[in-house]
Amino acid sequence: MADVEEVQHPVVILFDVDGCLISSGGAGARAWRRAFETLYGVPADIGASSEAGMTDPEVGRLTFTSALGREPTDRELSRLLGAYLDGLADEVAHSPGYRVMPGVQALLPRLVGAGVLLGVVSGALEAAAHIKLARGDLTRFFSFGGYGSDSQDRDELTRRAIDRAERIHGHAVDRRGVLVVGDTPRDVDAAHAAHAVAVGVATGKYTIEQLRAAGADSVLATLESPLPGVPELLAQARLGAAPLRPNGTP
Repeated sequence: MADVEEVQHPVVILFDVDGCLISSGGAGARAWRRAFETLYGVPADIGASSEAGMTDPEVGRLTFTSALGREPTDRELSRLLGAYLDGLADEVAHSPGYRVMPGVQALLPRLVGAGVLLGVVSGALEAAAHIKLARGDLTRFFSFGGYGSDSQDRDELTRRAIDRAERIHGHAVDRRGVLVVGDTPRDVDAAHAAHAVAVGVATGKYTIEQLRAAGADSVLATLESPLPGVPELLAQARLGAAPLRPNGTP
């Protein structure tokens, strides 16, 4: 675990999508069910064979095995993911339960304005993450990301996201200045595997107590609460002072 007191002024913040930035109102589960019904004529319940924080390829493979009793071939998995994405666009667009999580719409533009590089770290396929964010007009805040289409390993896709942030900046970043914000213990574990600061937000299926027990360095009820090191950074930006370095000096 990181010492949160050392995290003074984040330079990179990575956000999970589902349960953290938005709720799709069940659009993802409906899109998976629609894909299986279209391709194979069978009902499929992703909740019966997967859990929060898994990557989309993992969910597809496990649900296929559960519904059809065998592993999918490469072509079958590719067709399934394509059918899922096709249905997801429609399901998200018409989902009555879709919502942007509390605090998100106010927070993101303030972070960008303060000079924080924002990225997505999600088990979703890259296209799926963009579909989910677009309805809330959130895609425009994120310059890069790590996705389930990069790796089925949550730790690895988080490391890839940080690598991309470093390529954007043109140099290595101090991992004490990298926050990974998510709503599941898998997000917490992935942050620590990448030597970043794990911030849990209890807007998904897990409580504040469960995220603390999972080892999160900081836990928030919602993104209306301040992220570690961010209030000082935003205050400095409002004053129009020179940007702060991660150690707090101008």
